[in-house]
Amino acid sequence: MTPGPTRGRAVLVTAGLLLAVAAPTAYATLDDGAAATVPQRGEPYIETQLFFGTERPDGGPAVTDEQFMTFVDEEVTPDFPDGLTVQTGRGQWRDASGTIEKERSYELILLYPVAQAASNDRKIEDIRRAYEKEFAQESVGRVDDRARVDF
Repeated sequence: MTPGPTRGRAVLVTAGLLLAVAAPTAYATLDDGAAATVPQRGEPYIETQLFFGTERPDGGPAVTDEQFMTFVDEEVTPDFPDGLTVQTGRGQWRDASGTIEKERSYELILLYPVAQAASNDRKIEDIRRAYEKEFAQESVGRVDDRARVDF
């Protein structure tokens, strides 16, 4: 015997209500335990990730490792001499014409104190524009997050 539509709805509504009542309690308990066991370390920093594509929309040759590292040495290091990280990868994105482009890419990671965020913003935007201009790129992706950093 299968339950009728009214009984089925009642069961679903009851289950939904139980989940709605129990979920906040479960999450509150989980958050309290995690906060108590993880010590705060480091200082407040900003982590900026920049994503550089290597394929040129104009059909020119792809940006090489040597060209990219020269760009980093000349355009990034002077403004961020304390350190940075470069990772290579494969990425994809939808260009202005709607085409999904797949290409070799670089991720540049910068860490700096929150107090330097305003002054570094202009420098980072200059880096993005310089890469777009030098290598005929449509854009350079940027992500900024708050972090706690300890060296």
